[in-house]
Amino acid sequence: MNQVRATRLSKDSRRKPGFLSGLLPYGTLKRKITLRAGLPLVILLVLYVVTDSFVMPLVTRHGTEFPLPDFTGQRLVEARMSLDDLNLRFEIASEEFAPGKEKGIILNQFPVAGTKVKSGRAIKFVVSLGEKRVPIPAVGGLSVRQAMLDLETAGLMLGEIAWAFSDTLPERVVVFSYPSAGTEIPLGSPVNLMVNRGRASTFTYMPKVIGLTLSEAIKRLVDKSLKLGITTYRTDENYLPETVLEQSEPEGAELDVSTEIDLVISTTE
Repeated sequence: MNQVRATRLSKDSRRKPGFLSGLLPYGTLKRKITLRAGLPLVILLVLYVVTDSFVMPLVTRHGTEFPLPDFTGQRLVEARMSLDDLNLRFEIASEEFAPGKEKGIILNQFPVAGTKVKSGRAIKFVVSLGEKRVPIPAVGGLSVRQAMLDLETAGLMLGEIAWAFSDTLPERVVVFSYPSAGTEIPLGSPVNLMVNRGRASTFTYMPKVIGLTLSEAIKRLVDKSLKLGITTYRTDENYLPETVLEQSEPEGAELDVSTEIDLVISTTE
């Protein structure tokens, strides 16, 4: 006798209720669409939670940040040792000339000091190349104005002007500079000039003697071919005795050789 097989209908009737069978009955199109579309979303959500909560903290070492120290003003060799202790790296982003800063001094850093960083981070530095040095141009034989223009073009500035006297050189031209032409000095430094004032036998100029002792003032007047005139004493306890308080001619005034200069001298009596 042939065995009676269970039909499909009888099998479905004996199936136990499954996942969401109440809301999504077996065999319905709604169940198929929901499972096929929703299951991948659930899997992605689980993967996101696992990755964000467990994997990423291990990869990024979350919670190990520390504030970055300030390395500006330090020498690069000194900063390198501190970086090694902190397990940080460095890169030189650029090098710049910096007045008053020695070569190898750190001028700027990125990230800035205080930024939270992690071990292994690369810190970028802007490092000093030191002071830029330029050669002094040759200004001998030029007028003072032209010498000033040449110095400015070279990135230098005019310093003090001293006067010389010569019968063989043109009047009011630069005799030489000091430091001398060709010497390399820091950019922006002053250059002093020696300028010819004309024949030595005709005139001289008044030096500053205020603040000097009387003996020092007399020596300076003699050096400029001038003579001591009338000396007047005035009580002034703010200065040591025998200190020059006033001079009869202003500093730099053109005077005939052997002109007498009157002085006011301090006294405490």
